[in-house]
Amino acid sequence: MDLGMDMWKYFGITHADHAVMDPLSLEKTEELVGLLQLPDGGLVLDVACGKAEFLCLVAEAYNVKATGIDLSPYTIEAARKNVEIRGLADRIELLHADGGKYEPNAPESLDLASCIGASWVYQNHRGTLEALTKMTRPGGLVLVGEPFWMTDPAPEYLKLTGHDPNLCASHAENVTIGEDVGLALLYTQVANPDDWDRYEGLQWQAAERYATDHPDDPDVEALLRSTRKSRDAYLRWGRNCLGWAMYLFRKP
Repeated sequence: MDLGMDMWKYFGITHADHAVMDPLSLEKTEELVGLLQLPDGGLVLDVACGKAEFLCLVAEAYNVKATGIDLSPYTIEAARKNVEIRGLADRIELLHADGGKYEPNAPESLDLASCIGASWVYQNHRGTLEALTKMTRPGGLVLVGEPFWMTDPAPEYLKLTGHDPNLCASHAENVTIGEDVGLALLYTQVANPDDWDRYEGLQWQAAERYATDHPDDPDVEALLRSTRKSRDAYLRWGRNCLGWAMYLFRKP
């Protein structure tokens, strides 16, 4: 994706108003957290943790020790503030690092390993599931957030966004890939159009607001060009062809 500006700055600006930095609503994320049934004293890892909202929800619901990793200097700072404000700094460790290079102290030791909306860290959906599975104890949970094609994407949509038609699989194929890795599917939580509209719309609003408030920033032109192109692609095609879901698996 050629944004014409620093990628982390771009996402930091466009996701300024997001609690969770993915298309699933906060309410649905909270519902999913309630289904995890994590053990007392469990160990949790979230790769590409964003603002650590998911980890905060998990730590508030369960007595666990958690680690969050993110490569963005903008979101890891927001994550630290989030964790501190909620009094969870003693139970959530945050690392500004490349999650793809992280290894827990012991293999097969985690009760929950997650990577939500960042399968690029491990090259793809399958690679993400394989990497997280190696870190998770037998009987532990693997959670990923991943897009899926609801219908075949229009060539015009692919051209405008620069997306590869192999960007993602279907909803059913995302599940099958997990089963091929050796995991058992427990649950899926799917974003609906309202969730998507909010996720996308907050980005447009944040970008326009930033441009108004920072007219002298040399990145404003690239910021608006990219967000408006993304907006047009979403409204014309993406809303009808691209889905999003969280996939919760158990390691046998």
